[in-house]
Amino acid sequence: MTTRGKIVIGAIIVAILYFGINKVVSSGAIFKKAETQSVLLNSIELPAVAAGSRATTVVPLAPLPGTAPADKGTPVVWEVMAWNSQMAGMLANGGPRSTMGSAMAANGLDLQIVRQDDVAKMQADLVKNALDLQNNPDTPGLIVSIMGDGLPGFSAVQEQLQKAGTGLQILPYSCGKSFGEDKLMGPKEWLDNPKAALGKTIACYLRDGDQNIALKWCADNGLKVNPDETTYDPEAVNFMASSDFLVAAEKYILAKPEARTKVVKGHSTGVKVDIIADAVATWTPGDVNIAKQKGGLVNIVSTKDYSNQMPNIMVTTKRWYDAHPKEVEGIMTALAVAGDQVKSHPEALSRAADISAQVYGDQDKPGAYWLKYYKGVSEADRNGEVVELGGSKAFNFADNLTLFGLDNGGTNIYAAVYKTFGDVQSKLYPKELPSYVPLTEMLDLTPLKKLQAKYRDKAIAPAEAPKFAADDEIRQSVSKRAWNIEFNTGQSSFTPAAQRELSQLFDDLIVAGRLKVAVHGHTDNQGDPQRNQQLSEDRAMAVQKWLEAKSSSAFPAGRVQVYAHGPTEPIASNATDAGRAQNRRVEIVLGN
Repeated sequence: MTTRGKIVIGAIIVAILYFGINKVVSSGAIFKKAETQSVLLNSIELPAVAAGSRATTVVPLAPLPGTAPADKGTPVVWEVMAWNSQMAGMLANGGPRSTMGSAMAANGLDLQIVRQDDVAKMQADLVKNALDLQNNPDTPGLIVSIMGDGLPGFSAVQEQLQKAGTGLQILPYSCGKSFGEDKLMGPKEWLDNPKAALGKTIACYLRDGDQNIALKWCADNGLKVNPDETTYDPEAVNFMASSDFLVAAEKYILAKPEARTKVVKGHSTGVKVDIIADAVATWTPGDVNIAKQKGGLVNIVSTKDYSNQMPNIMVTTKRWYDAHPKEVEGIMTALAVAGDQVKSHPEALSRAADISAQVYGDQDKPGAYWLKYYKGVSEADRNGEVVELGGSKAFNFADNLTLFGLDNGGTNIYAAVYKTFGDVQSKLYPKELPSYVPLTEMLDLTPLKKLQAKYRDKAIAPAEAPKFAADDEIRQSVSKRAWNIEFNTGQSSFTPAAQRELSQLFDDLIVAGRLKVAVHGHTDNQGDPQRNQQLSEDRAMAVQKWLEAKSSSAFPAGRVQVYAHGPTEPIASNATDAGRAQNRRVEIVLGN
């Protein structure tokens, strides 16, 4: 950190620190470009709780909040992006500031919701708030909402917070998630032939949730990615840096070329080429702008497929969090109450959309706009191609127990998401993110467990649960990848070395919670063909049983299907040991 990032005494220096950090983060001095060759990532999979419909509604419609500010309660600022996953928070607050009759006001909060699409500014604001709280404990606290899979990259601000004598702290409650609106949009041919993306360029905000969607899709389909956004690799998928998700869409719409140096296997050729954005990773209204203003792109993959990738995670500082346990519980309670209302009653959802329009402040986007794209729609783009736009979900209390693994026999879905994308970002950008803050240093589930105990004997609305039909074949493949899972010779039992690969597979499949999993078993051609056919089935079934035994909630009945191919589909010559080893494989296909 430069000298302007060091903490010194006095209000003037505090101001310098604030603006200095904001400038440094925004300029890329913290996240500098990598100088490395393109990378073939390991598969990136997400936790598995898909969206289904709730069997019953147990929560009656409550009176909607008023419109007049409550003018009482502990003051808190909540910075949010223009993102529909916050519908429960909007209703809970009643307006941009907590209103009379709102759930926040009822729980002693005076919450001011402020739109902030700039992640770097959120980081800088958290540091400034930490310093302000140090000088004056009565300073209103600051909470920011970010994409959950983007938190590892966001945690780079931890160093500055530690210099301010504090650190990052997660509120152990999520008000919702992206369910389709965050997506990779690309040419239609990419759907059937992912390799068509090689040599193409995706515009996005780097090292955050939308890029993660693209990275996961590349990893799942065996595509190399170029981590240097200033060069062009014709044998990899390239990225074009954008300052936010709307600018990413704009880069495609305007098709303004960027001059890049061509590289081959990590080495510069000295040749300059002009590239444009061929595809975009963005979210609503970025996807809507692309469809309406230019068209030509379809959904390649989205958070409707990687349905557990992107919960809305609320982050603050330990300094404020530790000093305000009552307020933390109040926020969680208010969000829980509002979440049930938004999920259960159209009137509540419509009111939340109107409040969203007030907060986001776009004159051309009234509440009806946010309501429409919260639900998600299929519309014709400017060229007549039908594309899916929007899509988010509100969470209730039971959804949060599922997200954090506190339901019966549950899996901590968010922990798997955090580790999955923290690892891939560190691998891809070792200079910018050599490490990330361990989740255990930021997440304390005690408040959520206390609320769970408090409501244990009360009727609460159920969580949404995945539903899969066992006889429903995968019609649209999203990805296909061979896994090097080692079995004992001639048997369907795993070797000790297989456990690491299985654990990664488990974390991967946790993320893509809405997708079906097809396990395809293959062998080489040595020995009896009928025996090989049975062995390939036994090995595929061993993988299925391992997954289901590890987490019945993540892998409910019907999600995993088994196929046996024996030696009939070799991918290499069976004439060599190396070729036969490649043919003895388990392939995982994800789709819907």
